[in-house]
Amino acid sequence: MKVSSVEIEKYLNLLAETSRRLSKATNGLDDARLKTRTKERPWSVNDILAHLRSCADVWGGSIDAMLAEQKPTIPYRHPRQWIKKTSYPELPFPESFKTFVAQRKKLLETLTGLPFEDWSRAGIIKGREHTVFTQVRRMALHEQVHCEQIENLLQ
Repeated sequence: MKVSSVEIEKYLNLLAETSRRLSKATNGLDDARLKTRTKERPWSVNDILAHLRSCADVWGGSIDAMLAEQKPTIPYRHPRQWIKKTSYPELPFPESFKTFVAQRKKLLETLTGLPFEDWSRAGIIKGREHTVFTQVRRMALHEQVHCEQIENLLQ
């Protein structure tokens, strides 16, 4: 896949936007509201944040591996399996969100300083080649869906 600097900038902006959108949507809401589930909406805002954190761990970890090694074979981890090894769903929203924001800041610092050619660095996951760019794009697009989900839950 051919990567352009315009696309890189687009997905970096989307990754940065996630924290801002979540902050704006949840500002001033108490933890009980953020952990509310209903029959119609079985995932609370806190559950969605826990899912986003799990995805950021898994996909961010694959990006780190691609940047540290030449075309590594990266063990497959599904975020829904990874989350079971964490306490993310049980954490208070403010604490979990603060950690998410710090993790995102670190990822953006890494990506922002990345030489253009490093966006094509690759790794093998489940027998398929992925690149830093494709993982960033995947994460950014996935998060946009969940930001909309959270915004709709809180309307």
